[in-house]
Amino acid sequence: MSETNNDNTASVPNNDIAPYNAGENEEYMSEEMQQHFMEILENWKQTLMQEVDKTIHHMKDDVTNYPDPNDRASQEEEFALELRTRDRERKLIKKIEEAKAAIESGDYGYCETCGIEIGIRRLEARPTATQCIDCKTLDEIKERQ
Repeated sequence: MSETNNDNTASVPNNDIAPYNAGENEEYMSEEMQQHFMEILENWKQTLMQEVDKTIHHMKDDVTNYPDPNDRASQEEEFALELRTRDRERKLIKKIEEAKAAIESGDYGYCETCGIEIGIRRLEARPTATQCIDCKTLDEIKERQ
């Protein structure tokens, strides 16, 4: 499954969360590290859910039966675009939930293909990453061929 921007359109909202700085002898995916990524994932999910609510209110409040077919078509296209965006975000919320479950099970932060550590910086950039950069790069090369 690709993790490129075509299915993860929303950027990670790390506004209030500073990047994690591991201690010198800190074990990879320590409890503090897991807590940090859980906080990032929760924050991201809440932001996406707020966007869903905004869309619902926008579509309910802005429904107008325009007499001009061109105006109606423009409104329908706007709603269709908004719904496609929300559908991508719905898939992203599912990935966020899967990442949270992986944290709880202790599998988070390890490549699902080769089993090595994904790396803190990669997870900061893409908290839903399930592959290390090498395996992801190989998958993308195979996908293009």
